[in-house]
Amino acid sequence: MAWTATATLCCRLIRLPSARRPPPSRARCFATQSPDAVDKEYADLNLRPLYTNRGQHLRIRQHVNPLSSSFSEPTEPPDWKEVFEDPLLPLMVDIGCGSGRFLIWHAKNSGQRRNYLGLEIREKLVERTQFWVNELGLRNIYFMFANATVSFEKIISSYPGPLSLVSILCPDPHFKKRHHKRRVLQPPLVDSITKNLCLGGQVLIQSDVLEVAADMRERFDGYSDILEHVDCVDKDLHCDNEGWLLDNPMGIRTEREIHAELEGATIYRRMYQKIRDASH
Repeated sequence: MAWTATATLCCRLIRLPSARRPPPSRARCFATQSPDAVDKEYADLNLRPLYTNRGQHLRIRQHVNPLSSSFSEPTEPPDWKEVFEDPLLPLMVDIGCGSGRFLIWHAKNSGQRRNYLGLEIREKLVERTQFWVNELGLRNIYFMFANATVSFEKIISSYPGPLSLVSILCPDPHFKKRHHKRRVLQPPLVDSITKNLCLGGQVLIQSDVLEVAADMRERFDGYSDILEHVDCVDKDLHCDNEGWLLDNPMGIRTEREIHAELEGATIYRRMYQKIRDASH
């Protein structure tokens, strides 16, 4: 999922400030281990035979400026009857879905009757993920090339079923203060997610950069009259004293999670549940 968001490319280590980068010997070790760890995590998808048709390693810019004029217009929603077998099912949206493996795994393995939508700002990744989806014959998942910051409302408000889950997992941190406006989770997107989420629907945010996780958390905490922080997902998943989930509630890690944990990083997660509509 990118940084990606929302989910970076396999084999690509994240660019961290020098104080947080591992020494060169460790970095080489991670570069060797990460692809193997990702392949192992997603082995049951059996995507490797498809790499000859859509290469595993695409030359893609890791960082994209979402404020570029080329991303300023909202993306038109698809014909939901064309992309999903049953467009009335509850929908999970992964914002900044990156390579898409995380979402494909859920579409293939989750026991829940649900549709899955991945939004990604790097078009080549979307082309590859949708190719995989078509080859696997999955009719409950779809990927879109879109700048979620400006397109989420137009796309999701047109969906005929309920929006039950939104995930924003390890989005591009845009470390420099002057670039914070490029971060995906801006006030209009938070407002749109909160408004469109069905009652009981959930939001999961996650980052291996505490500053980014805290920024996302602050934005959603501002909707405490509508969203409730979920401090206990089930009997096996709890939060620490600062309100961060201690474990991954999704059943599988994103690619960025895998890379970050190999680097020894902490993953900061928080989940919210919609308890009432804004009008109440």
